[in-house]
Amino acid sequence: MPRVGVGTDVHAFAGPDESRELWVAGLLWPGQPGLAGHSDADVVAHAAADAIFSATGLGDLGSNFGTSAPEWAGASGASLLAEAAVRARAAGFVIGNVAVQLVGTRPRLGPRREEAQEVLSRAAGAPVTVTATTTDGLGLTGRSEGLAAIATALVVPTHHAPGGPHLPA
Repeated sequence: MPRVGVGTDVHAFAGPDESRELWVAGLLWPGQPGLAGHSDADVVAHAAADAIFSATGLGDLGSNFGTSAPEWAGASGASLLAEAAVRARAAGFVIGNVAVQLVGTRPRLGPRREEAQEVLSRAAGAPVTVTATTTDGLGLTGRSEGLAAIATALVVPTHHAPGGPHLPA
């Protein structure tokens, strides 16, 4: 049977004294204030990876790439997503697809949506779709204090049939 996982990620915008680039949905957004975080703080890529971990039972983003793991400091969200996909496949899962919704007032995702989907799909090795919404001025995302993302991943467990291809479990 297919399995579904939900992932979320939230990051505040970095303070004015911090020099951070804005990475969202695997893309650099020049001229925009960056997000604070241990890695690049790409909420879209992080939520996608978190959803894959959730669907596969491999923990969550923090248990796999937490702040106690110095090797992931400054890592790109796309590389974290790619590693989550590698771990899911090693655990015997095929990733069907991932859908992510960015929540915030900026950046404007629409003009770069296809580019973002290509980058994230390449990282995951599966289709990734990205949408965006605002909260009509409510909460930290509505006040432009940060960004959030919510993702859903569909995975299918596999097993090896003797002498045959991977088949759904």
